[in-house]
Amino acid sequence: MNFIYLFDAYGTLFDVHSAVTRFKDEIGPHAEPMSEMWRIKQLEYTWTRTLMGEYRDFRELTAQALDYAAARLGGISASLREELLSAYERLEPYPDAAPTLRKLKEKGARTAILSNGTPEMLANAVQSAGLGEFIDRVLSIDTVRRFKTAPETYALVDREFGARRDAISFQSSNRWDVAGAQKFGFRTVWINRAGHPDEYADLPPSAVLRSLDGLLTL
Repeated sequence: MNFIYLFDAYGTLFDVHSAVTRFKDEIGPHAEPMSEMWRIKQLEYTWTRTLMGEYRDFRELTAQALDYAAARLGGISASLREELLSAYERLEPYPDAAPTLRKLKEKGARTAILSNGTPEMLANAVQSAGLGEFIDRVLSIDTVRRFKTAPETYALVDREFGARRDAISFQSSNRWDVAGAQKFGFRTVWINRAGHPDEYADLPPSAVLRSLDGLLTL
């Protein structure tokens, strides 16, 4: 089967911790725990807002999560806050992202992103990472005003491509995202870069890889 390759963005193509890494000297010994908490709260806010039916876009929730994480760990200056939020718009791509996308395109595959990010955030990230020429479509959940794993978010792919769900290969480093996409009917590939234990045993991924380049041999 010729799959349409659909990628999560944050944590899968782009390293969400690279924003804090750029400023670790200014932040000091709390840099790593602050980055972890920033990411945890960012995701928590998306799920909470979706459950309560009160939408705030990903950029706003990212800022709120940073404010919480920074406050828990002693605070940061207003100027550093702005630098971190700006850096989040220009996250570093993982080293395997561009080569894998390039080779998929050379094989004639269609590629896309499905992400919680706003259209502007995603455009900034794709451009700064130099991935634009390898991605055919960028889909933001902003159009349905609900975050993954709500089924409406994955249904954006139905509307965009009109393909059978089992013809979509969805790649994410987030196990919860893989579970949502598997439930929706996509073929799923969990990019388990850190070797984490499995979750959601009732919704197993179609494959588990340690890096994106493994897609080329599936």
